[in-house]
Amino acid sequence: MLTGELDAYLYSLYPADSVYALDIASLLHPDVLFAVARDAAGAPLGCGAVVIKPAYGEIKRVYVRPQARGQGLARRLMESLEAGAVQRGCCAIMLETGPAQPEALALYKRMGYGTCGPFGDYPDDPHSVFMTKPADQMDTQVG
Repeated sequence: MLTGELDAYLYSLYPADSVYALDIASLLHPDVLFAVARDAAGAPLGCGAVVIKPAYGEIKRVYVRPQARGQGLARRLMESLEAGAVQRGCCAIMLETGPAQPEALALYKRMGYGTCGPFGDYPDDPHSVFMTKPADQMDTQVG
C-alpha cells in the first residue's frame, strides 16, 4: 500500500514525533481530496491528498514509488490536488515537508512554493519545512 510505503520512508528519516501524517481514516473525510496515479495496468504508482480547510488547502501524503520517479508523476499529482483545492475555494495551498527530502523540496520550489512559518496546529519543528503558494499562481485547468 502506498501510504504504508510512505510511512516507512518518513519514519526512516525523522523521529516519530516529527512525522505529521494523516491516517487512512482521515483520508476518507469529505474535506479530503485523495489522488492516485496508476500505470496502464492499473497498479498504483503514487498518491497525494489535499485537506480543504476554510482558509487554505493543505497538501498531505504525496508519494511516488521509487521505480516510478522521474516521470513527472509527483508534479501531475500536485497540479491535480492544487486545481481541486482552488475549485473548492481555497485561496492558498500550504504544506509541511522535511529537510531530509531534497527532491520534494526542489519540486515544490519549482512549482512556485515559498517557505513560510508553521501554520495550523504545527509546532515550530526543526524537522519541518513549511511552504505556501497563493491560488492565483496555480493552473486550475488540471485534472
